[in-house]
Amino acid sequence: MSLLSQPVWRMIDQSALGSSFDGRQSFALDDALCESVGSGQSPAAARLWVHDRTIMLGTQDTRLPFFHDALGVLKQAGFRYLVRNSGGLAVVLDSGVLNLSLIFSERDGLLSIDEPFQAMAEFISHVLTVYGVSCVPGEVSGSYCPGRYDLSIGGRKFAGISQRRVRKGVAVQIYLCVDGSGPKRAELIRAFYKKGLRGQPTRFHYPHIEPEVMGSLEELCHRKISVSGLTETIIRSLSTFGQLASTPLSEQETRLFGSYYERMIRRNEKVFEHEQM
Repeated sequence: MSLLSQPVWRMIDQSALGSSFDGRQSFALDDALCESVGSGQSPAAARLWVHDRTIMLGTQDTRLPFFHDALGVLKQAGFRYLVRNSGGLAVVLDSGVLNLSLIFSERDGLLSIDEPFQAMAEFISHVLTVYGVSCVPGEVSGSYCPGRYDLSIGGRKFAGISQRRVRKGVAVQIYLCVDGSGPKRAELIRAFYKKGLRGQPTRFHYPHIEPEVMGSLEELCHRKISVSGLTETIIRSLSTFGQLASTPLSEQETRLFGSYYERMIRRNEKVFEHEQM
């Protein structure tokens, strides 16, 4: 049976919270939900979220030889930035990028690394049937934050997936470039790495970005697609895999969120202690 098939899916739609919604809150909330789902206090959960003009950096990005110079590129472009606690490298988030977290429990048995990735890829493939297109999982060379579970249409990447595990809960997170210019987003990350590397050799292989391999769903499907429209499609699609329930955070989850949020704040303060964000 597919991992997507659940008796109940708890739906949390935060896609319209606006620019005041801080990226650090998102990752803290997923950690709190992981713990709640993993303990059996919550059913499997799905969370939709948008963060405007924010660059989500990976830990390896902070090790660029000229990291602080590279941050200047993001500042000049008018973007905020933070270091996330899940895997991967730099990703562009803006008002045209919809993020989805699916959170599963390992209470009744461990999940392999690939299972949650595959479930997310399967779900997005199901969602895109509404638009009459199919996507292909597999690393797209030249994209930012490349990985085995990149999703592409016609060889151009529109989405990337990461994973986070906390106390028997597994959050698999995807960013979906819905509208706007995929190449323009990639140009910003290419400039970030160019400034951060300056041709210096490094042990870690940072991606050589080719902006033309990135695209938004709107560009790739050749039709108008909005974040709000895709949000509705995702919610309808999820309802075919289980009963939907919308419940606010419990007192316990609120306390967990506060604790994980403090960790995210301290994590980022440590990385950016000499920066004016």
